[in-house]
Amino acid sequence: MFRVAAEIAQRAESVTLNSTELARYSRHVLLPELGLVGQSRLKASRILIVGVGGLGSPAAMYLAAAGIGTLGLCDGDHVDLSNLQRQLLYSSAEVGQKKVEVAARRLETINPDIQIETHPEMLTVENAVDLVRDYDLVIDGSDNFATRYLVTDACVLTARPYVYGSIMRFAGQASLFYPPYGPCYRCLFPRPPAAGVVPNCAEGGVLGVLPGVIGSVQATEAIKLVTGIGESLVGRILTYDALSMRWSELSLARDHGCPLCGDCPSIAAVNTCEVACAPSSGPGDQMEITVQDLHAMKLAAVPFELIDVRTEAEVAICKLEGSKHIPLGELARRLEYLAVDRPLVVHCKGGARSAQAVAQLRDHGYDQAVSLRGGILAWIDTFDPSMARY
Repeated sequence: MFRVAAEIAQRAESVTLNSTELARYSRHVLLPELGLVGQSRLKASRILIVGVGGLGSPAAMYLAAAGIGTLGLCDGDHVDLSNLQRQLLYSSAEVGQKKVEVAARRLETINPDIQIETHPEMLTVENAVDLVRDYDLVIDGSDNFATRYLVTDACVLTARPYVYGSIMRFAGQASLFYPPYGPCYRCLFPRPPAAGVVPNCAEGGVLGVLPGVIGSVQATEAIKLVTGIGESLVGRILTYDALSMRWSELSLARDHGCPLCGDCPSIAAVNTCEVACAPSSGPGDQMEITVQDLHAMKLAAVPFELIDVRTEAEVAICKLEGSKHIPLGELARRLEYLAVDRPLVVHCKGGARSAQAVAQLRDHGYDQAVSLRGGILAWIDTFDPSMARY
């Protein structure tokens, strides 16, 4: 059992359920894995939701219905007409009102027996640690990297679990980051992806039902963690593709060199994240990206073309899924086969040949061409050690 679950279990020993609550939660109580003990733990728990938007809406609704004792809602935004396609806590009549106030009213109609604490402000360097410390765990419903890094840093520094979720276009992913039991978010992305590499929902769009799927996964993980049941997503990233209706899973080990949760961490306090979420001119502004940037692009289903400039023999040893093979020596005469309307991510074994290829491509007007720093070996080391090295 995780430490936070043990703490909740201890508090739950003094919790009782009245007859109304027993009737409301009877379908939970009937589950042998949950029962009265699990429902008491739900009532004893305190959960903070950062961002009551696409992901936060379904998560908050299901957690309220489940009987979480106290729900904290942190969001400084107002309801916008564009939110209503996916954020089911709100209606047309509430456009312009503060999200946390509308959300609290709606959640009280779902379950008047729970406590709702509103924080009508954005998560910042000044308030992150104090807010997070006051709850048992955090569900991240944010839509930008700046907030995401604030959440993960505050969670690790206060020893709180971080229930992660992210959506873009038709794809989503979820995980549970909770050192020392598993990795933190910075083990996956040590630093924010370069500005413009991953668009936000306002730029890239999102299928309206998608946050309902991922937000429900986040609520499920929170309930399992609080009650101490099931197998958590610690060390696993669950990904979902709505277009193909497929789920997949990526294993992630804790990085002992992580600046936040590693053996010798260098991050001792939350700090302003160096990422801007405003629209930018895209990855073509830089000459190379990291494997973490590429992974973020894949998860967010960002349109791009992956070009492999290694030799045939090298490709026979290992290759990145979805890559187009064009040996460096043939690049100049095969330009017509390359996309001009999306980023070109070029890779080789270690990064030297791909840098040469990018220089050629940019000379021919492919301004969105970038080289993969460290090449396929960096990808293998970071994300897929099962691939053959050479």
